[in-house]
Amino acid sequence: MPYSPTVLVALLALAAGTFVFRFTGPVLRSRLTFPPRAEHLLNTSAMVLLGSLVVTAALATGQHVGGVARPLGVVVGGVLACRKAPFLVVVIAAAAVTAVLRLLSVP
Repeated sequence: MPYSPTVLVALLALAAGTFVFRFTGPVLRSRLTFPPRAEHLLNTSAMVLLGSLVVTAALATGQHVGGVARPLGVVVGGVLACRKAPFLVVVIAAAAVTAVLRLLSVP
């Protein structure tokens, strides 16, 4: 089914906007300087945003709390990541802990 011209124009506009937005970062990085305090706040805010996404994904299932198995898997993955385990080991261990807990009927 062909797309309407409005959808195609919107798609092209979003693609162009995304390209320009991503292209200006490396170009302007060498020309703009932030004060050290602003750099620190930007780095901290990025970590807080990522942490909040992890917590939301780990605890929520739709409109309800997801149970215990998934957060425990995330905790295991977080501990392994803090101990500098390889990424693949972190993901497999977190998934395995969650799967075993669910197999044992832990919610």
